[in-house]
Amino acid sequence: MNKVYEKLTKTYDSIRDKLPFTPKVALILGSGLGEYADSISVEQVIEYRDIDGFPTSTVAGHKGRFVFGTIGAVPVVIMQGRVHYYEGYDMSDVVLPTRLMRKMGADVLLLTNASGGINLEFQAGDFMLMTDHISAFVPNPLLGENIEELGVRFPDMSEIYKKDLCAIIRQTARDLNIPLKEGVYAQMTGPSYECPAEVRMLRVLGADAVGMSTACEAIAANHMGMRVCGISCISNMAAGVTDQPLTHAEVQETADKAAPAFQRLITESVIRMGSDR
Repeated sequence: MNKVYEKLTKTYDSIRDKLPFTPKVALILGSGLGEYADSISVEQVIEYRDIDGFPTSTVAGHKGRFVFGTIGAVPVVIMQGRVHYYEGYDMSDVVLPTRLMRKMGADVLLLTNASGGINLEFQAGDFMLMTDHISAFVPNPLLGENIEELGVRFPDMSEIYKKDLCAIIRQTARDLNIPLKEGVYAQMTGPSYECPAEVRMLRVLGADAVGMSTACEAIAANHMGMRVCGISCISNMAAGVTDQPLTHAEVQETADKAAPAFQRLITESVIRMGSDR
């Protein structure tokens, strides 16, 4: 058996009896956005540290646990804190949580993150609907022997962020009167923030926002047949756009300020996705 798949199977088997239900929607909460999980109707919590062989988040603001509950009537599993490639984990471990939520039965993956704004029309505090991504600067999570049990060797990536789910988020934002930008997200390795020259390069390549996560998770989820969508909170403008030095504290502060509108947008979007199929 493929070692990556063997680890995934063992991890799933170790928590299968603890799962309270089969989730329909999986959410990954980014920096400064983790408190959203505390606002839902919680049925079960599983700490990452209590899962044998599971990678644990070491980043401030990432609690590190799965939260199971309902949003409206929709059963969900939430990653309250994600694992990043820059923390030193293999990419297969970075996407293991995503694959695990698919094994739990989740059909939809809603990704969130905090990112740096590259598009000059953006400003800190904006929300950006992810319509595509650039992942060329991090290892592809599908490198190595293909795991046939998860998906095909050469998966199509022409519509990673599903148009029907994007339409739901777009309409929800309109109905709630929440401004919503749209654009392409670029994933870099981190943990250093991008320098001005790199930001200019990414702008030329077509990126509107940049961060250190998400694209790899979207690829792994798409490979497994999940329906993917994502919202990025523009927590700061990327290096060179302003003279402001970049700090993680700024990322968390901006995300905290945006949290009320973010929670409303996520809640109503998930409810609508849950009744979509």
